[in-house]
Amino acid sequence: MKTNYSYKSSIYILFLFVFLSSSTYSFGFYQDTYKEFRGVVVDRDSKDRLAFATLFVNDTQISTITNTEGEFLLKVPNEFLNRKISISFLGYLTKEIPLSDLNGEDIQILLDLSVTELSEVSIVAPKDALTLVKAALDKKGNENYYNEESTMIAFYRETIKKRRKDASLSEAVVEIYKQPYKSNKIDAIKLIKARKSTNYNRLDTLALKLQGGPFTTLYADFLKYPEFIFTDTNLSEYDFSFDKSTEINNKMIYVVRFKQKPDITYPLYYGKLYIDAETFALTSAIYNLNVEDKELASQMFVRRKPKKATVYPTQAAYRVDYRTKNGKWYYGYSNIQLVFKVDWQGRLFNSVYSLNSEMAITDLSKDFKDKPRPSESLRPTIILSDEASGFSDPDFWGEYNIIEPEKSIESAIEKINKQLKKS
Repeated sequence: MKTNYSYKSSIYILFLFVFLSSSTYSFGFYQDTYKEFRGVVVDRDSKDRLAFATLFVNDTQISTITNTEGEFLLKVPNEFLNRKISISFLGYLTKEIPLSDLNGEDIQILLDLSVTELSEVSIVAPKDALTLVKAALDKKGNENYYNEESTMIAFYRETIKKRRKDASLSEAVVEIYKQPYKSNKIDAIKLIKARKSTNYNRLDTLALKLQGGPFTTLYADFLKYPEFIFTDTNLSEYDFSFDKSTEINNKMIYVVRFKQKPDITYPLYYGKLYIDAETFALTSAIYNLNVEDKELASQMFVRRKPKKATVYPTQAAYRVDYRTKNGKWYYGYSNIQLVFKVDWQGRLFNSVYSLNSEMAITDLSKDFKDKPRPSESLRPTIILSDEASGFSDPDFWGEYNIIEPEKSIESAIEKINKQLKKS
C-alpha cells in the first residue's frame, strides 16, 4: 500500500546535548497601573479544579487561562476595573462576574455543568463524522474565523523534568504577527521578554532542549498549519466517529473521535475534535501521537543524540483551543506534553525526561504592525533556553498576563530566587 506518511510532522523536535550557563537580569515595572486577581476555578458540585479554563475581561482582549491545577493569575489595567470577566470551560456554563465583586486574592470561581441535550437544539446534523470534519477544515477561510491580519501578545512556558524533578524552566512573552487562516503566509514571532533557569545537579551528561520554542505550540494550530496533522491526502487513513456531544460558551458542540485505521502501521494521531454544531467551526482539539513504533516515533523527534544512547518517546500529547471575538474564532491556547525514555548502553537503569510547553494568547489587537525585521524575528529552529539569559525576581513580568505556575514550578522558582540571593 502506498503511503502518504511524511516526517513533516516532526516540527516538534528535540536537541540533546549539554545546556549553556546562565546569568541574572531584571526589568522594572509599575504595579500601581494594574490590579492582580488570583484564584482557582472549580466544579461547583464535585469541587474538582478545572485546568485550562479561559478567563476574559469583557469588552477587552485581555485574557488568561488556568493552569493544570485550576489556578489563575489575571492582571487588569486600572482603566478596566469597572468591567466584568467571563469564565468558560468545555462542558460548563459560561459565567460572568463583575471585577468589583472579586477581592483580588484567594478567589474561588464555581462553574456549573451544562445539562442541555444536543437533541433539544434545532440544527442540521451531518450525515457522518468524516463529512463534518471536512466541513470544519474547509470553513477556516470563511466568516467563522478571525481572518484579518492581527497582532497577538502571548505567554509561553516550557519545562523539562528528569523523572518528577524540575531540571529546566524557560518562559517568554512574545508578540505574534498572525496571518489570516485563508492566507498561505507564515506567522512571525518577536521575543519581548524571556528568562530561564537550569538545575545542573539534576542533569546527566545528556540534557534535552526543545527546538522551535514558541513555534512548537503555534504550529499546533492545525487550521493554519494542517500539514502537521490532517491533509487532503491522509484523511482517508483515519477512522472518524461521533462521541457524546457537549457544550462550550453556551454553544452546542459535536465531539468527533479519530484514530488511524488498523492497517496503517506508521505513527499517526488519535484523539477528539470539538466542532460547533451550528457553524461547524473547530473550537478545540485534544489528541496524541501513536508512539507504538519506537524507531519511527524517535525519528520524528530526536534531532541529535549520543551514539551509546537510545532515545524514544513514550508519550506525545497535544491540545489546541480556539476562542471567539465578535462571533469569530481564533487561536487562543495550545500545549504539548512529551515523555522520553533514554536507554544507555552498558547501564542498568534508564533515564526518563518529560517536557511540557504551552502558549496562551493574552491580548489580541486589530492593528497589524509591520512584521519585524529578520534580525528581530525568532526562527522556527530557535532554542529558547539559549536565547533567554537568566532568571530574576518574582515581579519580572510586570503587567503582562501569564499562566499561573503549578506548585512544582512555584517551588522551583522559590529555590532559584534563594540561590540568586545567596550569590
